[in-house]
Amino acid sequence: GKSILVKTLLGFIPYDGQILLGGIDIKELNRNTIRNYIGVVFQEPFIFSDTIKNNIDVLEDYKNLEKIKNIAKICELDEEIEKFPNQYNEILGERGINLSGGQKQRISIARTLIKEAEIYLFDDSFSALDFATDRQLRTAINHSEKHKNKIKVIVAQRIATVMSADQILVLENGIAVGLGTHESLAKS
Repeated sequence: GKSILVKTLLGFIPYDGQILLGGIDIKELNRNTIRNYIGVVFQEPFIFSDTIKNNIDVLEDYKNLEKIKNIAKICELDEEIEKFPNQYNEILGERGINLSGGQKQRISIARTLIKEAEIYLFDDSFSALDFATDRQLRTAINHSEKHKNKIKVIVAQRIATVMSADQILVLENGIAVGLGTHESLAKS
């Protein structure tokens, strides 16, 4: 049910009822408008056979290295990138063969955060991270000047990833069975 929910929110799957984005039902918006408004990080990140900086900033022809480095720092990647011989100019192998699963996910998260969307959808995109990195990354995003007041929808299986969320929607077999804070849901 989690992936179907994400695909529905993006307008990829037909649905009954309304999903409002800025007061307008997304059925009435074209996909480009939705893509400009929502940044999405999928569980399975795609890594291009290109440099690290080009994998993070895929949209701009002129790469602002300072902006890329700031996003890499938020994503707990900066120190790891500095260890590569060519740092941000390091060529990543096919599908990121020379990266760990967590590094791939964090590059994918950085690619989405650099876009500066209004809403961010993280579809189980913290799952390859250890608990400490998961927590540090979410904290850094929430405290980042450009991202702290944005809406973040986190789809996760790990309770630790969503414990501090303002609202948690619990799905069971594709059906919503609970809504509330971690504390209120734990009591019920």
